[in-house]
Amino acid sequence: MLEISALLVTAILFGGMVLYSFGFAAFLFSHLPAQDAGTLLRKAFPIFYLWCIAVALAAAGLLSFLDALSAWLMVAVALTTVPARQVLMPAINTASDNNDRRRFGLLHGLSVFVALGQMAVLGYVLTRVAL
Repeated sequence: MLEISALLVTAILFGGMVLYSFGFAAFLFSHLPAQDAGTLLRKAFPIFYLWCIAVALAAAGLLSFLDALSAWLMVAVALTTVPARQVLMPAINTASDNNDRRRFGLLHGLSVFVALGQMAVLGYVLTRVAL
């Protein structure tokens, strides 16, 4: 039962991150004016990041009884989300507010790189636990 719980919590995080990154944001920008979509995303991202931290730590707790490496990888996902939320996201917003497209592009690219790295780690953990 513990293995199934750990797998489900990790899968929920993976699916949530994929849906938010590739579905929700794209949906907003395709159905709302860019400024409205951006405003909504600015309100949603801090909550999303807190959710990611909480779920990653919950998964780490469950995984700690099954697989130490997977548990530590989930802690790493949670820890890398903190600076993404506290440092990177405000810097992206500032660059956008200042209409600094170059800085925005670099910072947004970095945030995408971090998110894709986290999703890769989650995929690896899912594979470890499922097999």
